[in-house]
Amino acid sequence: MSDTPAVPVESRWREVGPQTWILRDPAPGINPGLVVGTERALVIDTGAGPVQAADILDAVRELTSLPVTAVNTHSHFNHAFGNAYFAAHGVDDIWATARCAEDLAETGERQRPLTAEREPTMADDDGPHTSIHPANRVVEGSPVDLDLGGISVTLFHLGRGHTDNDLLVGAGNVLFTGDLVEEGGDPGFADSYPADWIRTLGKIAALEDLYDVFVPGHGNPVGVEYVTAQLYKMRTAVRVTKVAMDEASVDMTKAIPILPYGPEQSRALLIRLRTLAHWKWHQAASS
Repeated sequence: MSDTPAVPVESRWREVGPQTWILRDPAPGINPGLVVGTERALVIDTGAGPVQAADILDAVRELTSLPVTAVNTHSHFNHAFGNAYFAAHGVDDIWATARCAEDLAETGERQRPLTAEREPTMADDDGPHTSIHPANRVVEGSPVDLDLGGISVTLFHLGRGHTDNDLLVGAGNVLFTGDLVEEGGDPGFADSYPADWIRTLGKIAALEDLYDVFVPGHGNPVGVEYVTAQLYKMRTAVRVTKVAMDEASVDMTKAIPILPYGPEQSRALLIRLRTLAHWKWHQAASS
């Protein structure tokens, strides 16, 4: 008898690898993942609050009644604000990088307004399971292998990028990348580290002998060619922006029309690179 759960015909789960699925069309557009072993199931990302978390966990129960462990790929609200609901419904272990847990504790309250449209009770902290609940199990330094029974999942950090706390989750031939890779939209640069992000994408692409399916935080699964294309596009954008900064342009937003992203994310990239440059200058001046 196969250990792989029988998937209902009308299931919202999309199989992307052996014993590995992503949830179709969850409300905020993220890609919650599910890996099911013979002893335990692993959920990748818990959603933006209790409503979506309940939806994810209900969908998990379509496939398995096994105990659940959860993972946050990074500390942004739509990937980690469902933690309190999961913890209240029997999920004892929630994993993330150590920095992710710290950042969620530090910035969680400031992120609440971002949930207003989809999770109003989370935005107002008004209702059950709306507390900020950082991960209680952390990856720090070395990768962590989780044995789910018949399948092992590896949690590891390759460097800064979309945030300073991005976690990758490898299961068989599938790599969950969080928002280090995005499909169907521009990358989010608001609190990113663009130069590091380019290097981290290079490290991800170098894993093509291990993984041939890359599940982005948003959008459809992709191959390594897409990861490489995102790397080159970002490298070009960072180079153009740094040239504009080096030329001390009075209005660096003039570079926006020639960046390979839309106006909003191009502006976010300009602002982020300028912020990081100022931070480095202050660090050097104070040392």
